Amino acid sequence: MVTPFTSDGSLDLDGARRLADHLVGEGRCDGLVLNGTTGESPTTTDEEKSALVRAVVEAVGDRARITAGVGSADTRGTVALARAAEAAGAHGVLVVTPYYSRPPQEDVAEHFRTVADAVGVPVMLYDIPGRTGTRIEPDTMLRLAEHPRIAGVKDCAYDLLGSAKVIAATGLAYYSGCEELNLPLRAVGAVGCVSTVANVAGPAVAAALDAYDRGANAEATRLHQRTLPLVELMMAAGLPGTVTAKALLNALGLPSGPVRAPLRAASPDRTKALLEAYESTRSSPSGGTSWGHPQR
Repeated sequence: MVTPFTSDGSLDLDGARRLADHLVGEGRCDGLVLNGTTGESPTTTDEEKSALVRAVVEAVGDRARITAGVGSADTRGTVALARAAEAAGAHGVLVVTPYYSRPPQEDVAEHFRTVADAVGVPVMLYDIPGRTGTRIEPDTMLRLAEHPRIAGVKDCAYDLLGSAKVIAATGLAYYSGCEELNLPLRAVGAVGCVSTVANVAGPAVAAALDAYDRGANAEATRLHQRTLPLVELMMAAGLPGTVTAKALLNALGLPSGPVRAPLRAASPDRTKALLEAYESTRSSPSGGTSWGHPQR
């Protein structure tokens, strides 16, 4: 979930409550991840992160699981963030691999174990070597799966074979963190996705996975393919997903507000293209439309 801000860049807790309620209801999200990359965690304070968790937990109650991003390059700092998120009401925490320092694998494993030992809620590992510079290697995943509170993985490793091997050998709940791999990972045993695109097109993202779960593989493929133009424009066309998601949410009249520097808003031309791609995902198989209407 994006982190809504007011026009002056302050945290918009009322907007966060309204957006969370919308995503869980019309957006068909059965869980929300707060304070992740799309939530602009690098530019929000620890106090803002806790306030956001409290506000969203208050808004959605027991209708959705709330997972709070708590990752940092510092183990002590990550432990402090994880404890604060648990105290604020998060049902679980998302912990990214320590970045920049590029620790060896046993140090990576000890980082995750230390955080998991410090809290009483489930831990989701976040494997995204393209951003952190360090992979959580499959053998490391197998060792970490033995910890009673390490329960899941947000997978952005782009290694389908490695992910499939870990899924087959462990009870870890795998979630695709790369929109184009939502369906392929589901086919090898992932349980869902942590999606930036679902900020604006949750019903379309869910529809492809629902079709697969019904055994309607051809329909699942068609629905997955229908999201790809929007996925490409939002995630692989030169702008961060935070920027594109907020551009669309603002255009749709949903709580969002500006991005914080160093990010900058999408141009009007890019927003127009995003809206056109978004519209192509809205038609339901029966000819109706899903939620969200652009402001004219």
